[in-house]
Amino acid sequence: MPRSTPRSQVSRARLLALTVAATLPLACSGGDAPPADANKSAAATPDAAKPAKKKPSRPAPSAAQVLDAAKKYFSPLPARAESAANPTTPEKIALGRQLYYDTRLSKGHDVSCNSCHLLDKFGVDNELTSKGHKGQRGERNSPTVYNAATHFAQFWDGRAATVEDQAQMPITNPVEMAMPDPGFVVRSIKSIPGYVDAFKAAFPGDADPVTMENLGRAIGSFERGLMTPGPFDEFLAGKMTALNGDALRGLELFIEFNCISCHTGPAIGGTMYQKLGSVKSYETKDEGRFKITKNPEDKFVFKVPSLRNITKTAPYLHDGSAATLDDVLNIMATYQLAKGSLDDDERKYLTAFLTSLEGTIDPAYIAKPDLPPSGPETPAPDPS
Repeated sequence: MPRSTPRSQVSRARLLALTVAATLPLACSGGDAPPADANKSAAATPDAAKPAKKKPSRPAPSAAQVLDAAKKYFSPLPARAESAANPTTPEKIALGRQLYYDTRLSKGHDVSCNSCHLLDKFGVDNELTSKGHKGQRGERNSPTVYNAATHFAQFWDGRAATVEDQAQMPITNPVEMAMPDPGFVVRSIKSIPGYVDAFKAAFPGDADPVTMENLGRAIGSFERGLMTPGPFDEFLAGKMTALNGDALRGLELFIEFNCISCHTGPAIGGTMYQKLGSVKSYETKDEGRFKITKNPEDKFVFKVPSLRNITKTAPYLHDGSAATLDDVLNIMATYQLAKGSLDDDERKYLTAFLTSLEGTIDPAYIAKPDLPPSGPETPAPDPS
């Protein structure tokens, strides 16, 4: 009869077997067995390694109070920037859309309004200055066409009063579209049968509807619908949650820093002329509005640009010299603020507010239309 094993030896053997079994998976995978309480400690402190969340350096303002302050300086964008002098009709808008995209309005048939003011890129080409006929570069950065019809004047120097006036000027500018003269433009359009019919439909009361003035009216009518409403408009309309905490802080700073002395109205700009450098002289070779008026007081004076969609329309300033949003914020702080600089949080909050000015583009409104075919007398491209 075999000798029985003592109970204490059986217990020790079982304990050893359990210990070996527990360590086998780690040994097979090349690892060491963890301390008995390692997993327990890790599970108990899952957030121990996370850095503490930085508290805002500025308390969250009351949305209602900020809204009350903002309404003194800003207004929502209109659905269209209507003009009593150029009443809207569907026919006029449709014709203007075609002309906006048509490169046959340029001498080389390779430049259109959309070449410099790309409608699918918030109305800019993101170049310092834009390429025109034969690749020539203009002197100034091309501003966005979106919301431009709300401005009190057009171009950086204000040499055109309306978008209807502005639309005609690049066509005969030798650096831009380089057509020889207005008469040549009119003859070119009249050589395209589809345009002759479209002008008659858009201007039914005119004995001779194909004119440079009506070309400007058609393009202007289209551009008056290029509005980009966004979160800021919702906020101005009373939606208190449209701006997050940082954007509210940024808007509050924008007002406190007196940015509203220049950037006001529905476009957050485009309502006045100003000279950059209220606390420190800003050096630029471009004499600005002086080139138009010859008034010494207008030297280095420019139209205040709109801040709508500013996060999408780099580079900035009349010469495109500010490559990024941070760059232009630093420039404005240096030359416009008495304190001369922004700290990181101030820059963060202002950027959040400016981001709320990014609006929505209507893809159906800007869709490139079919263009009427050229006629037998339509001038050929002239690259000279």
